[in-house]
Amino acid sequence: MNTPQPIKQDEVFQIYILKLVSRTFALTIPQLPKPLDRTVSNAYLLCRIADTIEDDPNLSFKEKHFYSKWFSNLVKKYAPDNKFADELTPKLGNTITNAEKELIKNCDSVLKITHSLTESERSAMHECVEAMTIGMVKYQGKETLKGLNDQEELDLYCYYVAGVVGVMLTKLFLEYGQGWTHTTRQGLETLAISFGQGLQMTNIIKDFWADQKRGACWLPQSVFKPLGVSLDKVDIENIENFKKGIDQVISVAQHHLVNAFKYTTLIPKKEKGIRLFCLWAILMATLTLSKVKNSHDFVHGRNVKISRTTVSLVIFFSTLCNKSNLLLKIIFRLTTIRI
Repeated sequence: MNTPQPIKQDEVFQIYILKLVSRTFALTIPQLPKPLDRTVSNAYLLCRIADTIEDDPNLSFKEKHFYSKWFSNLVKKYAPDNKFADELTPKLGNTITNAEKELIKNCDSVLKITHSLTESERSAMHECVEAMTIGMVKYQGKETLKGLNDQEELDLYCYYVAGVVGVMLTKLFLEYGQGWTHTTRQGLETLAISFGQGLQMTNIIKDFWADQKRGACWLPQSVFKPLGVSLDKVDIENIENFKKGIDQVISVAQHHLVNAFKYTTLIPKKEKGIRLFCLWAILMATLTLSKVKNSHDFVHGRNVKISRTTVSLVIFFSTLCNKSNLLLKIIFRLTTIRI
């Protein structure tokens, strides 16, 4: 049976839904050259579907495993019906946004585009979604307010959630950049996992309070216990020690983001769009870590985010200096000066 080709309606939906489920990627993906932008948009939406299944507290572990595996199989082999979406959508809980529900309800449009891509691109996407599914099974039941056991466990969790995405994106970049040197290709492959881990660790730190409200914590107990801090009951009496623990995790995340910056500078300078795609994510992550480290709001239970003005400045200066690794290094150091 031949896989049906996506029609204009499917392509329009992919562009439309991306803007609703991720403002960040809706900003960065259009910087990519064609047809890489279409491929990466599709890859992101596949990962978002897998992530939504994992995050929904309304689904039992058995249901999460079942639907994750089903979806992974659909990424590998197209099925010309909408049974997956028809069955899963009504089961999604109130914590899942309307945009995410719309994405899953219309995932057939996304999958049609997936199966119009090259075999190597589809393979990279399936390997990523399958690894995310394996990670979900491994970490199911560890989603508690007490946090993960240690830094090693946090690194592994970040690998399954985002490191595998870094590997997938690298494969897609290398598929596009067939003429890139062996040194470039080898360097990107070496740093790909760390890139993803740095971004995910930043999100875990930033989202600590929001995650706590839904009964989850992904920070390592081994960092906070010696400081006398129980992650399931952070209060005003141990807030200073809590901050010391956060600072330690920030240092680890920053190490990964340094690797992510090295990754970006390896990309050929002529590939302006790919470099910007990476740069904007990295610079906003480092500024977020700086904001967390130096904000009284964060340690007192309030979420922090960088301002629109700051985002605009990041976009302006990184675009202006995109072809100079030296100037980009100066910008990167400026964003990390308070970390």
